[in-house]
Amino acid sequence: MERLRELFIKYRELLSYLFFGVLTTVVNYVSYLLLAPFFGTTTIPTAIAWVLSVAFAYLTNRRWVFRSQAKGAAAVLREAGSFVGARLISGVIDVGIMWVFADRLGFNDKLVKLASNVFVVIFNYIASKLIIFRKK
Repeated sequence: MERLRELFIKYRELLSYLFFGVLTTVVNYVSYLLLAPFFGTTTIPTAIAWVLSVAFAYLTNRRWVFRSQAKGAAAVLREAGSFVGARLISGVIDVGIMWVFADRLGFNDKLVKLASNVFVVIFNYIASKLIIFRKK
């Protein structure tokens, strides 16, 4: 039991990221599923789902995953700006994947959305770890 505790402490950040990454993916995917029937393309519901999931991800990553110590409006705004900037890149990747594989090539949009989220989660972790929430 003690060994399990040591492993959790050692990998707390990665495990927390995976846990909240799954929840962020759920926010993104469920938002997409609820919105998709109202649009004739995947790009608009994908973009709306992205906004909702980025807001959720920032709050959870800042507080529980990377335990940000940024204080003051300027520091928090800089951190949030970096976070949104990196997520904009992954959002473009997500919309692009959906547009190419679902809209243009006709693959099942729900399966493409799940596959796209795998790439997005990996990209986002690397960006968060190395750039946004890096230890000073």
